[in-house]
Amino acid sequence: MFRWGVLSTAKIGREHLLPAMVEAENGVLSAIASRDMSKARALADRFGAPHAFGSYSELLASKDVDGVYIPLPTAQHVEWTAKAIQAGKHVLVEKPLALDAKDIPPLIKLRDAKNVLVCEAFMVVYHLQWIKVRELIANGAIGRLRHVQGAFSYYNVDPKNMRNQLDLGGGALPDIGVYPTVSTRFSTGKEPLRVQATIERDKTFGTDIYSSIRADFGDFELSFYLSTQMAARQVMVFHGEKGFIEVLSPFNAGIYDHHRIELHNQNHSEAQVFRFPGMQQYRLEVEAFARAAQGGTDRVFTLEESVLNQKVIDAIFRAGEKEGWETV
Repeated sequence: MFRWGVLSTAKIGREHLLPAMVEAENGVLSAIASRDMSKARALADRFGAPHAFGSYSELLASKDVDGVYIPLPTAQHVEWTAKAIQAGKHVLVEKPLALDAKDIPPLIKLRDAKNVLVCEAFMVVYHLQWIKVRELIANGAIGRLRHVQGAFSYYNVDPKNMRNQLDLGGGALPDIGVYPTVSTRFSTGKEPLRVQATIERDKTFGTDIYSSIRADFGDFELSFYLSTQMAARQVMVFHGEKGFIEVLSPFNAGIYDHHRIELHNQNHSEAQVFRFPGMQQYRLEVEAFARAAQGGTDRVFTLEESVLNQKVIDAIFRAGEKEGWETV
């Protein structure tokens, strides 16, 4: 069994990843670390983890941990991923792994030297709805893909929330802009060549709170908007010459809508609905990661893919500072 350790008591861990680790068929939650020992102990007791540590370094030194999950603030991801690799641990780190693509290649070099698995936690690529979207596009279900349209928004103006703190890596693009880009890249197997963007920042927080983005993939375009200060919405649509695919709750399936996608025909007279009831994308993620870390052949989201996705986000930020296209 793969023994998990978790650095921090962050909300995403408490609500999604820790339950997934407890339910996983091939792993156990072994340890929780926090800079506040009482918080670590309380969370460890809640989820049945036998070990609690009052520092991240203590957990990394533990012989009772095979791999770690890192849900720390974004600005700390690269630092603690590197420390975990150096400690010989496999690493699943929350997205975005980095705030600049150039910070990832040193982690690749370190990963290879230590012979461990390191992945950015894009749970969507393990969900069968996205695997089905990729299959439908590849099999010509919508003919030639011409346009991908997306949206991801929620409302959060809490100044204490890390998403509204620039020094911690907050902002809409790092937090949610990565999803329309990664899901489009995953579904099509294509990379964008150039981007255009309009970006608005909060006058108090300094973080980006709204973006409207256009990405040129050569054969098709991706356009999407995102915001941390708009009514909550998620949708992705892949529009081809023979039909289109709509993903109703693309990133938080089961929350914004059911686990389903719809395939519409050319004249909009018929639709096929594909449902994925009971799908737990976080559990699929941790199980696939554990198998891969132990020598299995599961497809996981590699650091090389992380570089490509972060290059898109970096280009969007640059495009927001100028008129016209910016090369990715």
